[in-house]
Amino acid sequence: MDERFNRWLLPPLLALLFLLIVYQYVSPACPGAACPRRPPASAARRGGGPEEREEEEEAAAMPRLAAKFPFARGELCRRVRFDMRGRDVIVFLHIQKTGGTTFGRHLVRNIHLEQPCYCRAGQKKCACHRPGGDKDTWLFSRFSTGWSCGLHADWTELTSCVPAAMERRSCAGNRTLR
Repeated sequence: MDERFNRWLLPPLLALLFLLIVYQYVSPACPGAACPRRPPASAARRGGGPEEREEEEEAAAMPRLAAKFPFARGELCRRVRFDMRGRDVIVFLHIQKTGGTTFGRHLVRNIHLEQPCYCRAGQKKCACHRPGGDKDTWLFSRFSTGWSCGLHADWTELTSCVPAAMERRSCAGNRTLR
């Protein structure tokens, strides 16, 4: 009996189970009229057109997420002027598992600048000097200065460490940190 079951009944049962699982993941959440949607109260009061109702229904169907860090629009859209020839320094905050290594490499290797960073073959660090200068650097990152403030330094470590690290590198003119 066991051999007959394994040979004739088990494959169709497994196929049926597989189809049920696939159907569960592929099928829509609310088929047909099983989940009727109520129009929002604001659309019913106004009596807006069908396009307006559709937009409001879609907006109502989206889950509302509370802003964890509510930034003002002005903060998000502000323009910051970076003076590479002056005293400005970009401090790259490396956050693990966010693509920071790739982005940091692109900062030193692939940006088209007047004076690009000088990278030697086989070395991880590159020299990112200001145009017309040989000592001052415009970039403070893992790939330009190394781990000067420790491995994966966070914001508070960087804000206290970067000015001293720039002084040690004899970049005394670099004071404006962003």
